[in-house]
Amino acid sequence: MKGRGAFRSLRSRNYRIWAAGSLVSNIGTWMQRTAQNWLVLTQLTHNNASAVGLIMALQFGPQLVLLPWTGFAADHLDRRKLLLATQAAMGALAFGLGLLTIAGWVELWHVSVFACLFGCVSAFDAPARQTFVAELVGDADLSNAVALNSTSFNAGRMIGPAIAGLCIAGLGSGWAFLINGLSFVAVLVSLGFLRIADLHRHDRPARSRGSLTEGFRYVWKRPDLKAILVMLFLIGTFGLNFQIFISAMAVTAFHVGAGEYGLLTSTMAVGTIAGALLAAGRERPHFPLLLTSAAVFGIGCALAALTPTTWLFGAALVVIGVSALTFTNSTNSLMQLATEPFMRGRVMAIRLAIALGCTPLGAPMVGWVADRFDPRWALAVGAASGFAAALVALRHLAKQPAGHPTSGPEAAPGD
Repeated sequence: MKGRGAFRSLRSRNYRIWAAGSLVSNIGTWMQRTAQNWLVLTQLTHNNASAVGLIMALQFGPQLVLLPWTGFAADHLDRRKLLLATQAAMGALAFGLGLLTIAGWVELWHVSVFACLFGCVSAFDAPARQTFVAELVGDADLSNAVALNSTSFNAGRMIGPAIAGLCIAGLGSGWAFLINGLSFVAVLVSLGFLRIADLHRHDRPARSRGSLTEGFRYVWKRPDLKAILVMLFLIGTFGLNFQIFISAMAVTAFHVGAGEYGLLTSTMAVGTIAGALLAAGRERPHFPLLLTSAAVFGIGCALAALTPTTWLFGAALVVIGVSALTFTNSTNSLMQLATEPFMRGRVMAIRLAIALGCTPLGAPMVGWVADRFDPRWALAVGAASGFAAALVALRHLAKQPAGHPTSGPEAAPGD
């Protein structure tokens, strides 16, 4: 009988081990992101949100530039071994930036270089990590495992920034980077303890001419996947710039310190964790959920732009967190379940390239709006992206005949 319950994936020994290591690493990752933004915004520049946007562009841009190779690697290489290499490399980079900062030698160009290098490694890590979940639990519990992964990631988002705020105030940003470097050890240990024989592996596709671009051709023939990716482009490029929104509002609109900034980032994680737990309780997502979550995301950003106090802003961040997590988690599950296993690495690499790699297009612009006008206007840009994505979903649903599946293997042509 099919397993039910919000935590059903934890019945798998391999998934339990992986989840434990990932939670530790996620806390470290959010510590580094928070400390990096604070370092750039308050120590290396004079409250320059555009500089934060540039760092984000360098960190997430490689997702787009390296797209043909990252998806190919996730489909053709042993994902466990690939993750061992990428996680070790990211840990080393975190140590390097931490030592530079503690020594007092760090400059803005150092942070830029490390952000770019981290982005290059992460570009290979992310599609392999997301598709590795199917090897841990199998397709039956894939949607649940994706939701629990999101819960872990957002638990890190709630805990990490709060710890980072205390660490920055008491010790300095460099120590947050060093702690993140140590956190990668947990993932490496968890990968080493997995039972290889229990992994749900599929045959890898044969390497052939044109296989790098096969993912693009596959997506082009699928109206459901194209609609999801257009929505993801709009919200990912102009809406998921929380590092700019929260840091700029904290410093220039509310004039608070590092501790309050860390708490605001953690507050949003309350919403994302709630959204992740709701997703874990669903059997599988559906396309109308994308419409609803995109519209609520737009409403949440609009409310955040209008809030007069720090705590009302934090409350609006909870709404944004629930809707953003519901949206991004649903795109992840829908696209994986709608894609044949031998194509998942390449399709997920395209998804990640759009979700993260389009930041170079949106983050500098959103940062410029925050600097030139006001961070509230930057949030208005995020609100517009949510409403535009909702219109794309409405258009796709309007084209579907009554009773026709809008996503999933049933909607795939030729099945």
